[in-house]
Amino acid sequence: MHVRDAQEVEIDQLAKLWYDGWLDAHLQIVPEQLARLRTLESFRERLQKGLSNVRVAGQLGAPVGFYMLKGTEIYQLYVSAESRGSEVAARLIADAEARLFQIGVEAAWLTCAIGNERAARFYEKCGWLRVGTVASHLDTAAGEFPLEVWRYEKALLRRP
Repeated sequence: MHVRDAQEVEIDQLAKLWYDGWLDAHLQIVPEQLARLRTLESFRERLQKGLSNVRVAGQLGAPVGFYMLKGTEIYQLYVSAESRGSEVAARLIADAEARLFQIGVEAAWLTCAIGNERAARFYEKCGWLRVGTVASHLDTAAGEFPLEVWRYEKALLRRP
């Protein structure tokens, strides 16, 4: 599956994919106050703001997954429910690692909601190391929302 730059015309589809994935993975494990702030429109606005750092798996008009970079962080990574268990997530994270390496990042990082065991297993399978629990300050329409999360790190090595 080819990973490519996101296009403006896909924002609504990507926001829906992100929203559905977030509800599935996070609704039961995050505080209710945060869940109320994570609306479909909030995901759309965040995608619009970060679009230049979003890469997508799937055909134009039919995205099945995406990631977003923010500095040296893999800030978001979501795959549609139908594509879970396929190679989509692995291709997305490999593409993210390669892009970070290309811009000179030697050690990348990401965070994972505490309790999101499915994502944690995937990151660990891909060679990411959980280095601890940190306070993250999430952007919301109501301002920053503090949340304890797992922090993962990975040294990026040149690929053959």
